[in-house]
Order: sequence, then structure tokens, then C-alpha cells
Amino acid sequence: MFFRQLCAWGVHLYTGLGLVASAGMAVAIVNSSFRTVFVWMVFATLIDATDGALARLARVKEVLPGFDGRRLDDIIDYLNFTFLPILLVWRAELLPTGWEYWLVAPLLASAYGFCQVQAKTDDGYFLGFPSYWNIVAFYLYFLQLPGPAVLGLMLTLAFLTFVPSRYLYPSQKGTLNLVTNILAAGWTVLLLLIIFDIRTPLSQRSLLILSLYFPVYYMATSWFITMRIWLRRTPAQ
Repeated sequence: MFFRQLCAWGVHLYTGLGLVASAGMAVAIVNSSFRTVFVWMVFATLIDATDGALARLARVKEVLPGFDGRRLDDIIDYLNFTFLPILLVWRAELLPTGWEYWLVAPLLASAYGFCQVQAKTDDGYFLGFPSYWNIVAFYLYFLQLPGPAVLGLMLTLAFLTFVPSRYLYPSQKGTLNLVTNILAAGWTVLLLLIIFDIRTPLSQRSLLILSLYFPVYYMATSWFITMRIWLRRTPAQ
């Protein structure tokens, strides 16, 4: 029993390493070292993508019923995937002066999303836009879109948090999630090439455009599944 508890606490400690990433991101944002911010974001994302599987393997709910690892995970995720990315958008001045107050919209929308009981559905999906503001911040920073486009994208995604649409949950089981994870692995390599500015036959701009294959796949597949579910629920006329 002691060994099982030790393993369970070890998993929670692993999840808690996300707070180390939070601290690293915060310091880098304050120092305007934005590429460093994204390095820490990758580190945080890798932890978040793997700690769930470790928690199930260690049966943390059964071994440590008095400690809620999901609550810890949600706190860290809100920091790493919403609050700090939005702070980066402000600090990097990706919105024109005087428009910064609009950044409250994704902060509030994401808080609503995290507090929903059905934020993760019983059939293995996220419900509503799953607060991937770290990815949004990455593309806004490197693509350097015009201010109106930045604002439009952020408000649209914030609105989609309230729409009961389904989004892929890659850490769940299933063939489609396996395909998603394989595609995500190649995408991660592209992101690292961009973040570290590694020389390749392709320009950084070309790598950025190429890397968009994964967000496009993710959103298109998620909405295809959503529409199929909605159509099934529509009563025949």
C-alpha cells in the first residue's frame, strides 16, 4: 500500500511540475523573452498530455481519495493555457493600444468553460472550445496578424466556449485520437523548429503555414463530429 501511495503522490508531483512551467512563462513574459515562453508552453503541454495516463495507471483516485488531482490539473491548465497566454498577447502588444480590455473576454469565457460539470463529455470529447489559448498565442505571435484579425479570432473562440460543440480529446482512447496524436507529434516537431529558429530548407514563414495543418485538422474534424451529432438529434420533419 505504501508503494502505491508513493506512486500516486509521484503522479501528483508530476502534474505539479506544470507550476514550474507557469513560473518560467511568467518570468519570460515579464522579460519579453517570448520564444522562451513558448518553450515553457511546450513543456507544460507535454506534462498535461501524459499525466492523465499516469494517473489512471497509478489509480490515484482509489489510492488517494482525499486529494483531487483533477482540481490541481484544472488550476494549472487555466494558468498555462489561458491566463499566461493571454498575458503574452498583451505584453507582446499583439492588439492595438486601447483594445487590450477585450482580453477579458477569453479570460472569462475560459473560466466558465473550466467550471462546467460537462466540460468533458461522457463520450470522450471536450464540450465547447477547450481553452487552447497557448496555441492561439503562438500563431498570433509568429504570424503577426493585423489587430482586427487578432481581435476577431479571439472573440470568436471565446464565443465558441459557450457553444455545446464537441472537440477532440486526444488523451482519450479510440482510433481517431490515435491518428490525432500521430499528427500532433509531427506538428510538435514543426513548432520546435519554429521556436528555436532552426535552419531548414523551408523559411520560418513556410514552416508556420505548413504547421497549420494540425489546427485545421483538429477544428474541422471536431466540427464534423459535432454536426453529425446535432443532425442525429434533429427530429425528422
